[in-house]
Amino acid sequence: RKLIDFQIKNGADALVPCGTTGESATLSHEEHRRLMSIAMEHSGGRIPVICGAGSNATQEGLGLIRHAQKINADGVLVVNPYYNKPTQEGLYRHYAYLASRVDISFVLYNIPGRTGINMAPETIARLRKEFPNVVAVKEASGNLDQVNRIVSLCDITILSGDDSLTLPMMVLGGRGVISAAANVIPKEMSELTHAALSGDYDRAQRIHHKIFGLLKILFVETNPIPVKTALAMMGMVKEEFRLPLCEMSEENKTALKNALSNYGLLKGTKKVKE
Repeated sequence: RKLIDFQIKNGADALVPCGTTGESATLSHEEHRRLMSIAMEHSGGRIPVICGAGSNATQEGLGLIRHAQKINADGVLVVNPYYNKPTQEGLYRHYAYLASRVDISFVLYNIPGRTGINMAPETIARLRKEFPNVVAVKEASGNLDQVNRIVSLCDITILSGDDSLTLPMMVLGGRGVISAAANVIPKEMSELTHAALSGDYDRAQRIHHKIFGLLKILFVETNPIPVKTALAMMGMVKEEFRLPLCEMSEENKTALKNALSNYGLLKGTKKVKE
């Protein structure tokens, strides 16, 4: 609840509970549903809520998506099935099965580095054209050529899934970011995306360069380890992880603390100006 208020106060346009940064892969189904419900209840309609509701088992994902629909979430973020490594036809059938059985907006989530499979632009376009509720894709392939290809094939809303590529992706036609770093610097990520959306690329570029070093250190180890460690240093959460994730190495933790201090994010330090 504290984190939700922090996001809303600092300009977030939507909340995404139960994403990768929320360690969704180690949540029980009961915890997953409870977190969705808490986010909906506490946000109270102040901003939209897009619930992370994907799974590598299609039927399991359907159960989570149906809960999101039941609590009137504004949408769901549905990740590619991890470990299974389906073909493009299998990916299409997975999303087609889900999208055809619920009446809620879908954000596809393409992150091959964590799922082992890349969703081809042609598959994304096929889903967008056949299912009106497939409205967006969180694109985290790290491949700007792929972004170009998606733009050329269909009108789906593209959201960056790589914080440091947000600005380049928006120059190519992206509309924003679903951000891990925004857990730590929501105001800066909001200002960057809104500057780009308004066409003020000079300001967006200044913000990008200002925060770039922090964006990189927040991924020095597997997400969300550095993000949660940073929030703990800022007094926002306890520093705890579920195995197989564990605490940062001391060397990386020191580097993270220095970066947070330099950006004025720790008590007693001055905020860096744009």
